[in-house]
Amino acid sequence: MTTVDQPVDVLLSDGSTVGLRPIRPQDAPEIVAMHGRFSERTRYLRYFSPYPRIPERDLHRFVTVDHRDREAFVVLAGDRIVAVGRYERLGPAAPEAEVAFVVEDAYQGRGIGSVLLEHLADAARRAGIGHFVAEVLPTNGAMLRVFADFGYQVQRQFADGVVHLTFPIAPTEATLAVQRGREHRTEARSIARLLAPRGVAVYGASATGQGVGAALLGHLRDGGYPGAVVPVHPGARTVAGLPAYPSAADAGVAVDLAVVAVPPDAAAGVVADAAAAGAHGLVVISAGFAEAGPAGAAAQRSLVRAAHAAGMRVVGPNCLGVANTDERVRLNATLAPVLPAPGRVGFFSQSGAFGVALLAQAQRRGLGLSSFVSAGNRADVSGNDLLQYWQDDPGTDVILLYLETFGNPRKFARLARRIGRAKPVVALASLARPAGPALDEAAVSALFAQSGVIRVDTVAELLDVGVLLAHQPLPAGDRVAVVGNSSALTGLAAAACVGQGLTVADGYPRDVGPHAGVAEFTAALARAAADDRVDALVAVFAPPLPGQLTVEEADVTAALPATLAAGKPTVVTFLAGRVPAGLPAYPSVEEAVRALGRVGRYAGWLRRDPGTVPELTGVDRAAGRTALRGDTADPVALLAAYGVEVVGSVPAGSVDEALAAADRCGWPVALKAAAPGLRHRLDLGAVRLDLADPVALRRAYADLAAGFGAQVLVQPMVPPGVACVVELREDPAFGPVVGFGLGGVATELLGDRAWRAVPLTDRDAAELVDEPRASPLLRGHRGAAPVDRAALADLLLRVGRLADEQPRVRALTLNPVLARPDGISVLHAAVGVGTAGARPDTGPRRL
Repeated sequence: MTTVDQPVDVLLSDGSTVGLRPIRPQDAPEIVAMHGRFSERTRYLRYFSPYPRIPERDLHRFVTVDHRDREAFVVLAGDRIVAVGRYERLGPAAPEAEVAFVVEDAYQGRGIGSVLLEHLADAARRAGIGHFVAEVLPTNGAMLRVFADFGYQVQRQFADGVVHLTFPIAPTEATLAVQRGREHRTEARSIARLLAPRGVAVYGASATGQGVGAALLGHLRDGGYPGAVVPVHPGARTVAGLPAYPSAADAGVAVDLAVVAVPPDAAAGVVADAAAAGAHGLVVISAGFAEAGPAGAAAQRSLVRAAHAAGMRVVGPNCLGVANTDERVRLNATLAPVLPAPGRVGFFSQSGAFGVALLAQAQRRGLGLSSFVSAGNRADVSGNDLLQYWQDDPGTDVILLYLETFGNPRKFARLARRIGRAKPVVALASLARPAGPALDEAAVSALFAQSGVIRVDTVAELLDVGVLLAHQPLPAGDRVAVVGNSSALTGLAAAACVGQGLTVADGYPRDVGPHAGVAEFTAALARAAADDRVDALVAVFAPPLPGQLTVEEADVTAALPATLAAGKPTVVTFLAGRVPAGLPAYPSVEEAVRALGRVGRYAGWLRRDPGTVPELTGVDRAAGRTALRGDTADPVALLAAYGVEVVGSVPAGSVDEALAAADRCGWPVALKAAAPGLRHRLDLGAVRLDLADPVALRRAYADLAAGFGAQVLVQPMVPPGVACVVELREDPAFGPVVGFGLGGVATELLGDRAWRAVPLTDRDAAELVDEPRASPLLRGHRGAAPVDRAALADLLLRVGRLADEQPRVRALTLNPVLARPDGISVLHAAVGVGTAGARPDTGPRRL
């Protein structure tokens, strides 16, 4: 939420940045100055009259708002206000408000109007306003398009020479799609300007040729970059053989990118100088910022604020740099002296120092890159920004990510789901988890897989999978042919396939024997490649024993390209001979099959229907908010607002109260210890069922009171079923996640839970029900009747919707949920409430 004390930065359609915050009375002089810069046409279109100056009374009203019935946001380029948007409620407690905004001429056509409308609508909704109205002159086509293109259902009327517009401002799938489309284009454009600059200024390169700055300058100069390279130095006339200037603007050339290797205390001056030269972005190699402690973190925040105020984005600080291998660009603004060969793989590394090793390994493995970005402290530009850029980059087919932390996990999952449908995303994510209750490693992997991300555990695996994706097609299924000249190696490969969830095709593994020559081995591979029962190949070749084959006969790889032209992915482990370029080779069969298995699971994810987020009946978001009172919640009312009925229970502190409660509930009843950890513990004797009369209830109460205390819960009996557990948790890395498993001590001990990130699709919900290892109990194990799994999936969708719409709900447990052939019964619900969790992927656009 944007406040006076917490302004936000936003991206415009050209990729530049501006600030946005609510207006304040002190803005009056800037509002007058902005008004003075308007053209006569802009004034007329906004005020329907010439309006040459703002009267003092109007000015006071413009800058003085209550931030509820009247709100106004200003857009700032640096310290200068360049646009203002406002709404005003049409009467006390009215559900409608009039909206209007105006943009300075020099900033028109850059998407400011749509950004203002997003933030105004968000603020209005929180104030209880449901509709906007606007009056626009027919000649103001740009303003009419702002409203028409937003996805709102706009009603128009023309009267008295003015177009009257009315539209609801509740977010819809259409408005969300428009907003995210604009987000994608603006973020992609901001990265494109960094990776294809017309000119680069280098700050911090010494005239002696020593140090980080000089190394960066040399790599830029020697890497084939065709644009202007401008060393900025306070005194030297030349640096590294290039003309140097005291200021980047003095070079008289277009400078789009500034590469910075100066100490943190000099960074502010660099930002100002680069901005004066018209730079679009900074790549800050310098260390000593947030990684160095609180003072460095403050300097980092100041750096980013200054850069955004100047319209620039920041890569780093404490990063390796950026590179673009496109032959038209050849940008090496990194500390790596030599880049890998050009290719079609985009590579993002959060770590700076680790990035050097990654590039070296990519070069050794023959993995060509399209572009490379090391984000370091990731103060601004992140992996999400690069995903937006690479989605539409025609030179990138595969995306590799090295991530140490998640800045916006909900957005990462959303982008990966979308981008992964067109381009595979492979991520090496740090196993270190943020502080707080965290999911286990299996759950984290499942959440990655839900988004279509190929998660790997080591750098070697990252490159193993990258090489396979870069050079081979995706498998059409999971049937694998193993062909080799060693029974030991083919046996290992077949066992590895089973371990990776792959199926060894009928008739394989095929061992041609150690005496096989080139013709026999390649013929076996050709038959496997043409086999309709085969989706992928694993080729293994051991060196022949001395005297068995000539050197020429042993070089079977010479015949492989023609043999493997069938278009099926192939991985090889050749311990003799040369491996042709473009054929993924691995030092062991286990590594080869592991890479194939990861790619195969991704291909399977692509083949599955992704599902949709369904419309749910019986959902009342406002009633859900009402059920969250202060620091407590009414679980029954909260769940009822999302169409989930909880079987009622009545607390009792004595046997007489329990008897009275049973009379109200209706016999038979269940009696449960009231302590939170005991309400489902049949195994501890904390639950007594089927109490049909007062005698049985008195006896059960006496036992429970003696063992667990006087406080109990009385609940009507429901038909028996399979006990299940549904959980909602706010994970520190992934945000809100929904878990499902079967009840019981054993499944809790084994952590037999499936997890999915919110929002849930119908496919996610169905997979949650089927994924736990104990799920066969739901499908009729040992002759039992199958339960209503569709009802469980519907329950999970409703819990996911609750998680998405009620950020103050930090935890939710439904335990037990009894599943039966005829439906489900939720017997108990516990809710944990706190301050609204950070949801950076919701609301209006902001950096």
